[in-house]
Amino acid sequence: MKKGNIFWFRDLSSGDVPLVGGKNASLGEMHQRLAAKGVNLPDGFVLTADAYWHYLSENKIDEKLKELFKKLEASNLASLKKTGAAARRLIMEGSMPSDLEDGIIRNYQELSREYKMKNADVAVRSSATAEDLPSASFAGQHETYLNVVGVEELLEAVKKCMASLFTDRAIAYREEKGFEHLKIALSVGIQKMVRSDLASAGVIFTLDTETGFDKVVLVNSIWGVGEMIVKGKITPDEFFVFKPTLKQGFKPIIVKNLGRKNKKYIYGDGGLKEEAVSLSQQLKFSLTDEDVLKLAEWACLIEDHYKLAQDIEWAKDGKTGQLFIVQSRPETVFTPKTVKTYEEYQIKTQKKPLLFGIAIGNKIGTGRVRIISSIKNAGSFQKGEVLVTAMTDPDWVPIMRLASAIVTNEGGKTAHAAIVSRELGLPAIVGTGKATQVLKTGQTITVDCTQGLKGRIYEGRIPFEIKKYNFDKIAKTRSKLMVNIGAPEIAFKTSFLPVEGVGLAREEFIIAEKIRVHPLALYHFEKLKDKKLKKKIEEITVEHKDKKEFFVKELAEGVAQIAAAFWPNEVIVRFSDFKTNEYKNLVGGELYEQEESNPMLGFRGASRYLDKDFEPAFNMECQAVKRAREVFGLKNISVMVPFCRTVEEGSRVVELIKKFGLEDKNLKIYVMAEIPSNIILAEQFLEVFDGMSIGSNDLTQLMLGIDRDNAKIAGIGDERNEAVKRMIAEVIKICRLKNKYVGICGQAPSDFPEFAEFLEEQGISSISLNPDTVIKTLLHLTKAKT
Repeated sequence: MKKGNIFWFRDLSSGDVPLVGGKNASLGEMHQRLAAKGVNLPDGFVLTADAYWHYLSENKIDEKLKELFKKLEASNLASLKKTGAAARRLIMEGSMPSDLEDGIIRNYQELSREYKMKNADVAVRSSATAEDLPSASFAGQHETYLNVVGVEELLEAVKKCMASLFTDRAIAYREEKGFEHLKIALSVGIQKMVRSDLASAGVIFTLDTETGFDKVVLVNSIWGVGEMIVKGKITPDEFFVFKPTLKQGFKPIIVKNLGRKNKKYIYGDGGLKEEAVSLSQQLKFSLTDEDVLKLAEWACLIEDHYKLAQDIEWAKDGKTGQLFIVQSRPETVFTPKTVKTYEEYQIKTQKKPLLFGIAIGNKIGTGRVRIISSIKNAGSFQKGEVLVTAMTDPDWVPIMRLASAIVTNEGGKTAHAAIVSRELGLPAIVGTGKATQVLKTGQTITVDCTQGLKGRIYEGRIPFEIKKYNFDKIAKTRSKLMVNIGAPEIAFKTSFLPVEGVGLAREEFIIAEKIRVHPLALYHFEKLKDKKLKKKIEEITVEHKDKKEFFVKELAEGVAQIAAAFWPNEVIVRFSDFKTNEYKNLVGGELYEQEESNPMLGFRGASRYLDKDFEPAFNMECQAVKRAREVFGLKNISVMVPFCRTVEEGSRVVELIKKFGLEDKNLKIYVMAEIPSNIILAEQFLEVFDGMSIGSNDLTQLMLGIDRDNAKIAGIGDERNEAVKRMIAEVIKICRLKNKYVGICGQAPSDFPEFAEFLEEQGISSISLNPDTVIKTLLHLTKAKT
């Protein structure tokens, strides 16, 4: 093993963790192995663990620390604070040994000359020798000092980093992870600053941080120096890039969400200062698409090199326009997990939530609220309470680990509260905006993070169940099991279910929840005369001058998120099947929709797409699918036409789909079999389409002559009716004879496991189920026991 007090990054590698800690060893490894592949890294040098032990020995601090830690009562917050303060004071009061001081000054001068500066601005970063192992991140436990300039400031920052080995939070973390306090050393990295104060910076994860889905790179970005993200003061811009098609040369930024970036850190006189971001800058993304793709490529190179998911910090230099990776460490929440299991939380309540926010994790927590306005009041916090505060930083870790759940006013998915909650396995809801005003200390609440990205906070203790499944023990079914999905944000989590693709990806949820505006109101935006309506649309589409592009972008991203989650398995995207009344409920919808007495049987599906007035809206849907397939590379997307009454309608819609750019001969175009004519004339329909997906809800309605929206006769509408089953058996038989795809995406097999059994007996190709019924149906079909 190397010996010595100071090494440059280029002289280190991943084998040097005992000498320089995980963070610095990783920087050395990347300088040696990845710089040649195009990954940009700022230069710098490292004070080793030998330097740390030398400092302690010269100042006779090592023996004093032993005495100090003999008295530590780790479970006692007051004892922990007292021990930490005393240890830090010992280190700060020591003197820098002359040989170490000379070495630091000499190497700092060399770094300054390399960058043609009198005194280089540097980042001084802590790297503990037990840090950044796959099972423990130590992220934020030790200090980093930014924009350090000049010898005097540098020597002081080095001492502060060494002292930060004994922050209260670092001591608490080591206790929790089982590390011995006095066997760990602290190495200090001195790295040239990147002028991100003039541009942007952020964090990259090589997986989805909420679910562990590993086929995406998550890039977070803000204006200014990246520390603002970790402090949770703002919500960053968020980009998801799909790895498999990125590596094939596509440009798969499958999600782009504009953050709330109203503040930033810039250079101050020694260190950083906070500055407001102008409104025009707030409405702009802090990275270009080209930058996002470049960072994602580098992230993939780093992950492939280490063969582990990574948590990466990056920065963009505002003077040169260059991007840099400033550190990389193993992602620690999902990396240790290898067992193929699925955990299902089921909460049942009709209660209206008190608050909403961004859900972190996939769990539910209950407990009494304890509002902590300042870390100074942490002593009042009791184990099992729900921690409610404006935001957290690393000093809060000792009490965070005692909480049953965490709720904050501020922050996004990469804020400190979010990162620590994931690692501790706690449910957390961040970015609520007003939790400290709405909630009261002593109030019992339930924190629900199981319903997608939108976290819900309920009053009282809401009952819930947890079910765990081990998929290795479940047998295969004869028919392929697929899943129905409407909400893109549950797609990554749902992909862990034992299914082989998506039998129905509904556009309606994306249009109603994400887009919210009638497509024709967007298409004809410039011609709208109603000023109030235009203002409302402007507010919804604030980041887009071209309102048509807003529709295409949001729909393409929603569809892409679902397709990416299940790639390379087939994902069947059904074109919009809103009824007139549902379209009318969208913003601006009343301008374009008529009143219909029975919308179920009215202007919907294929007839709507062929209408000259609606045709531009259908074109935008086709452009969204085209973008997902051709720009993002998600060729696993097939499309499906709903409510197609006649063969002639079907032929004209297929022509229109091709006219609007979906001409790829490998694109499968299916039709819903949900009208009796689809089944009676199945052979003719199959001359036009590549297969059929049975819509058992509408088929039952039309076979039995009922309006399924009419509660008085709803009981008659049972898919198990013999007439309905005969029709379904017939269409399966014809599709099989013609060697065409036949699946079902209707509700019946989700509601009635015996109906799924009937479908398997008929030889159906696939059964697509609601996510919450996949396990139940699978167990029924395989007669397996868990």
